[in-house]
Amino acid sequence: MKLVIIESPLSAPTREGIEENKKYARACMSDSLNRYEAPFASHLLYDQTGILDDLVLHERERGMQAGFAWGSKADLVAVYIDRGISNGMRRGIDFYVAAGLQVEYRRIYPQTNIVRALTENDTITP
Repeated sequence: MKLVIIESPLSAPTREGIEENKKYARACMSDSLNRYEAPFASHLLYDQTGILDDLVLHERERGMQAGFAWGSKADLVAVYIDRGISNGMRRGIDFYVAAGLQVEYRRIYPQTNIVRALTENDTITP
């Protein structure tokens, strides 16, 4: 099995938005498992009560750095783009490209457009 880092959005202005993004991230994990991969989504692990809080900037940064440390051991980075590419995802993509990892862009819902409106800072690079 390939070790796969999952990149999907987490950050949102509200806890409800974060929970919606976590729901999407779980769907991404399921998609990866169905491809017979061994996925890891640090944002699902680290942003839990009692671990780190994504709404606290220094805790978010610590979680991202921990995710990058694990990610540097992966075979592949799967970037799920149904909900756009967030600034945090862009940081991850840039880190993994610089580390020489293969980056693959995916959609869970190939027949739909982006689920949410993109902000001016979001980009999609299929």
